Amino acid sequence: MKDVRQPAHHRRRGSRRPAGLLLALLVILGLAGSTAIAAPRDTAQRAPSAAKVPARAMDAVAAMQPSWNLGNTLDAIPHEENWGNPKVTRDLFTTVRGEGFRSVRIPVTWSDHQSATAPYTVDAAYMSRVKEVVDWALDEGLYVVLNVHHDSWQWIKKMPADHDGVLARFNSTWTQISRTFRDEPRTLIFESVNEPQFENATAEQKAKLLHELNTSFHKIVRSSGGGNTDRLLMLPTDGCTPSQVFMDDLYTTIKSLNDRHLIATVHYYSWYPFSINIAGGTHYDDVAQNDLDDAFARMRDTFVSRGIPVYLGEYGLLGYPDHNHPSRVERGEALKYYEHFSHAARLTGVTTALWDPGTWAYMNRTTLKWTDPALMAWIKSSWTTRSATASFDKIFLEKKEPITAKGVTLNLNGTAFRGLWHGKTKLVEGRDYTLFDKKRLVVTAGALTRLSGDRAYGVNATLQARFSRGLPWQIEVVTYDEPVLSDATGKTDAFTVPTRYRGDVLATMEARYGDGSNAGQTGWTPYQEFNMAFSPDYRNDTIILQPEFLKSLRDGERVTLTFHFYSGKKVRYHVKKSGDSVTGTHVPPTS
Repeated sequence: MKDVRQPAHHRRRGSRRPAGLLLALLVILGLAGSTAIAAPRDTAQRAPSAAKVPARAMDAVAAMQPSWNLGNTLDAIPHEENWGNPKVTRDLFTTVRGEGFRSVRIPVTWSDHQSATAPYTVDAAYMSRVKEVVDWALDEGLYVVLNVHHDSWQWIKKMPADHDGVLARFNSTWTQISRTFRDEPRTLIFESVNEPQFENATAEQKAKLLHELNTSFHKIVRSSGGGNTDRLLMLPTDGCTPSQVFMDDLYTTIKSLNDRHLIATVHYYSWYPFSINIAGGTHYDDVAQNDLDDAFARMRDTFVSRGIPVYLGEYGLLGYPDHNHPSRVERGEALKYYEHFSHAARLTGVTTALWDPGTWAYMNRTTLKWTDPALMAWIKSSWTTRSATASFDKIFLEKKEPITAKGVTLNLNGTAFRGLWHGKTKLVEGRDYTLFDKKRLVVTAGALTRLSGDRAYGVNATLQARFSRGLPWQIEVVTYDEPVLSDATGKTDAFTVPTRYRGDVLATMEARYGDGSNAGQTGWTPYQEFNMAFSPDYRNDTIILQPEFLKSLRDGERVTLTFHFYSGKKVRYHVKKSGDSVTGTHVPPTS
């Protein structure tokens, strides 16, 4: 797997993505209470929410765990319903609270509801809608994080070239937000900007610009009075990336402000190749695990151990779950990531917010039900306890071969093995399985023969390994044979490889030219990105080669594709592009 580290990406899942104030900007701020503001005038003290905020910021952030993101909603561009989710109702927050969450992050993109020229007035109706949604969540007893979201890549990123204009708009935006919400309870937290970025700037310039934004945000909110004088404020690293240099910069900013009501925020979406399945990142391996451990260790050492709380404002996987497309990340490998993530967060005392873009991922915003209840049960269990996992969640039985004993290695995670079940039937140790050294679980040939039945391709049975605590680990018994690919012709905008999967599951695709160099739009690795270069279509017995991949190939040169399957099988295939025509040829097995 290529050692490439990518910054936090934004999802639509979406698009992705200090000097003193000039006298002219101070004038603008001085006028902000009049014509520059088109916010609701009713800012009378509202009833306090049910949640009581601890005095210490560290304790307050701990009380926010676990947290949930209202993603792809008020941050959607240009309007609330444009990214596939319905308008928010209070019932949504009632549901979220009932599911055990204690806080919600409400990302808001202001750009399309704000004048692009001074005084940068936010539309009154939009401000009222944001306030309505925030108040519903507060009234449910939830902590709420409110921010400036996709504005980061829409106009804030232009700050290197338009410093004064961007700073003036940023200051005006926060002046208006501060005024509107000044009398809300302290369970409302402000986050200065989501995943800040700056184009055409050096690392030093980026650090200086972000420091300027964060300190200006702090000054504006604190000077607005009311509940904002001691409201908890959240400051991000560059890109919300948890790298050491960015966290060191943020630590310097926080210390310079000498304010005990500040929170550091970062995002984490796992080791990038694993998160989207690229560069061979098909398993939650040691590299991915170490990346997570190192990230949390940096959060602990830079902030938590020094008394600065950390709110990890977004987590998940960039390519999973996605119920509208073939799954990039193998399910069991994803479960191992979620389990490990929550364990590391508990150890370091970091509060974490699940990024939920809506119906096609976690919560169906229409039914207010989890799209994948079993996945959510696993995530929710991980908030409080460890669960055991295993080296994989499938045992593959090749149909053409006699059945032999096969097994998996258990990752006990501090638990003890309690037995193996098939449905309601407990399997018998010695006859049906053997446990070696307390962690190597081997199912006997006799049990696998019984479980596989007539040996039809695909999943024949699902076993449950149960442990002293946490949730069971499911192990599928799968019958397969090596997949068979056939010749095909097509065009660069529509080409599929006829594929008899025969029970197997596609993991990744490797692409190389005849000279051994990498082929495809991802030139730094031969292992192309799942669903972007290739995609399995199990229903129609094909593998789709995406137009972006085919158009990137050199004309007239044969490319060898190696399809890797989770059984361990590798199947080769040749493609050649001539103009907009594509020819595909199967490569006979070598054995």
